[in-house]
This record gives sequence, C-alpha cells and structure tokens, in this order.
Amino acid sequence: MADPPADALATSMRLNLSKRAAKSSLRALTLSPPTSTDFSSNDFLSLSSLPSLHASFLAHLNSSPQRLGSGGSRLLDGNSAYAETLESDIASFHGAEAGCLFNAGFDANAGFFACVPQPGDVVVYDAAIHASVHEGMRLSRAGARLSFRHNDVEDLKHVLEGVLAGDALVRTGKRSVFIALESLYSMDGDLAPLAAIVEAVEKLLPLGNGKIIVDEAHSTGLYGENGRGVVCSLGLERRVFARLHTFGKALACNGGMLIPRWLTDVL
Repeated sequence: MADPPADALATSMRLNLSKRAAKSSLRALTLSPPTSTDFSSNDFLSLSSLPSLHASFLAHLNSSPQRLGSGGSRLLDGNSAYAETLESDIASFHGAEAGCLFNAGFDANAGFFACVPQPGDVVVYDAAIHASVHEGMRLSRAGARLSFRHNDVEDLKHVLEGVLAGDALVRTGKRSVFIALESLYSMDGDLAPLAAIVEAVEKLLPLGNGKIIVDEAHSTGLYGENGRGVVCSLGLERRVFARLHTFGKALACNGGMLIPRWLTDVL
C-alpha cells in the first residue's frame, strides 16, 4: 500500500477547522487588553493581581532553601519535605488529617475515578458533573456508571434504589457506590443540595458503602470560614468520603489536592 500524501493530515485538520468555523465553534487563543473588565475568569478574589501576595511569594521564594523543581516524580526522588508540609497544612485548614497533592484538579478527579472504584462497584454522578470525572469513569473498572438529574435528590434516591434492588453485594455492603458531585457547579453556578444528598445516601446505604466525592473547585476560597468550602461550612467533613480542592481558581495558583491522604497509596 502506498504511503498517504505528505499533506494528508494537514488537509484533514484544515477541513476540521473549517467545519468548526462554519458552526461558529472554532476557538482561538486571545489576549485581553490590560484595561478590560474581567467577567469570565476564575480569579474570583483578584488574588492574581494582589501586590502583597506577589511580594510575599517572592520573599518566600528568596528565603527558601528548597530547590526549584522536583527533579522527578514524587514516587522516585521528587518528593520533598516542602510538599509534605504543604499537604499537611492545607489538609488541616480543611479539617482533615492529610491530603494528596496533584498537578491539577482535572488530574485529581480523573485519577480518583480511574483508580479507586473497584471491579463491580457503581459510580452514580450528577448529570452536570465536570468532564474530568467523565474522563476518570472512562478508564474506571467500575461495573456501572449511572447519572441522576442535576441537583435532583429524589432522582438520586430513585437511581440508588435501583442499584440496591439489582445488586445483592451492594445491599450487603460488599460493593461500594460512589456518588460524584460538585459543591458549586461551574457551568450553571448553582450549589448542590449537599446536606440532603448526604442524608439520602446514609439512609439508603447505612452500611457505609455509599462514598460521596465532592468537587470543591469552584467553592474553594468563596464558601465556608476563610474559604474552606461548602463541606466545611455545613460541618460534613466526617460524612463525605473525599473532597477535591483546587488552587487554580480563587487561589490564583495551580494544582489541586484530594482529601483524605490514605488515597495516596491507591493513586
């Protein structure tokens, strides 16, 4: 078989871009004028342009004995006392024993749902859940992935009742059901009825095999005392299985962290 023309890929890509342009869905990188008003970024608290934060960061960088960069993965030789202290401090701030740092919140969500649910487990997710959770579920070993209507506690109950009716191992606590939520949904800007969801899950899955995972990416910095998030504001720290907090939005940084720490050994 003859090799394809050297420009076949370029031709295909140009055709795809033309189709996107015709549908008004072609995206491009742009720069906002420095005098523009910000209506669209996630810099909710304007910390990225706060002079005192810049000064504090530079002073800390200049006084730190730590090397720049990790030099490798943390599992090999890239771990540091600095990273472990940061994990401990952030986890304590959010009312947890410890946590696990990630490069980004997307990586944390995708890694969690790809690795933690075991074969035969069930993932139940809000219909408006973030794409990172879908990416993790795509790689997951879970036996089933079921959605419920956005923020609809009654529909969540209906889905859980169906799971219980069809799976004796779930009924006896030998399989887990993971419930994926966002505390503050990024697309619609509405809050999850978190307290009602926790009550429903605990009632229907009283053996403790209902595992609620809350993505606090958009509530970190905005809700709860000193921006600890919705879970802390409602006093649900001990009733939620895992939380994701990210640093690239209100905190004007990058990265993310999963709580609790024991997930580190799995992930």
